[in-house]
Amino acid sequence: MKIKILILSLFGFWACNPKSNPALTDSTSTWPDFTPPQNIILMIGDGMGLTQISAGMYMNGNKLHLEEFPVIGLHKSYSYNDLITDSAAGAVAFASGIKTYNGAIGVNADTIAVQTILEDAEAHGLATGLIATSKILHATPACFFAHQKSRTMYEEIAADLLLTDMDLFIGGGKKYFDQRTLDNRNLIEELQEKGYVISDYFQQDFNDSLIMDPAFNFGYLTALDAPLPAAAGRDYLTSASARGIEFLQARSPENGFFLMIEGSQIDWGGHANDSDYIISEMIDFDRAIGTVMDFAKKDGNTLVIVTADHETGGYAINPGSTMDSLVTAFTTGYHTGCLIPVFAFGPGSNLFSGIYENTAIYDKMRLAFQFDKLK
Repeated sequence: MKIKILILSLFGFWACNPKSNPALTDSTSTWPDFTPPQNIILMIGDGMGLTQISAGMYMNGNKLHLEEFPVIGLHKSYSYNDLITDSAAGAVAFASGIKTYNGAIGVNADTIAVQTILEDAEAHGLATGLIATSKILHATPACFFAHQKSRTMYEEIAADLLLTDMDLFIGGGKKYFDQRTLDNRNLIEELQEKGYVISDYFQQDFNDSLIMDPAFNFGYLTALDAPLPAAAGRDYLTSASARGIEFLQARSPENGFFLMIEGSQIDWGGHANDSDYIISEMIDFDRAIGTVMDFAKKDGNTLVIVTADHETGGYAINPGSTMDSLVTAFTTGYHTGCLIPVFAFGPGSNLFSGIYENTAIYDKMRLAFQFDKLK
């Protein structure tokens, strides 16, 4: 696979504000020894706090694939200027290692573009991919490839995808590519001219013998705007995770890959204060975790990290609950500021124990990949 060139964003240069990143002051000399992984799969359950995990577990026969992870830590989720983060600031912390303001997409508190772990991986010749059960332009996935001052700028975020050489993307938001209001561009056609194979749910169901040729970059758009909830029939996350891994491994068998997979709609269930919605999305996400873990166990060369950007809803399991019938309540329709669990498996997983800033996840991924040694 060709070595990819890191493209500077339209902001003109990369910037990092050390004062906004407490993790930069951590001493790496105290971190444990580890074997570098060839691949990293970062899985983000948006809005997934401990109660979301607990509810999914109790309503799934008292078991989840998350129980297989040997290393567990906690991260501090607050953003640059707010104890309660949103998904955008939370994803920038993971993707770029800085604290920024809520709503920021791949920029720091001064709206200057910051380099992402996906762009780092591209620059080092790894294959890269994003899979989400939201729009692929939604806050979390967008922060790994785009650089815009607001998460609501979906058409601008879509145009930023053309500035990358991402190997794989799967998620919703088709209309922001080919039914644009800002301009007359057809970004799907532009991606095809760039060498991508692009398909969508209008042409073929993802689970219906879809061909993903590793000779070409691949994109699949799962919905015109936001995908359906799992309970309403959305069923691609597990198969997309399995096939996405297979595709990226074939794209870069020697250099490895970076893949981010988001279970986006756990968060939406929290915003709706809908316990059934949360549980169905949590179980759907855990199925994808099981598929990823099956690969990682066989591969032996893949670091899997599962975490969340924040908790949503102030979700509680109350007295009167039983293992398969929960009495639940909520304190808010927004996010909360509690510590967030981090689960890790595979080579480099011992880096993720303890309590640390959310920005440290980026630093630990870079360390695991040995990027600084490869400059």
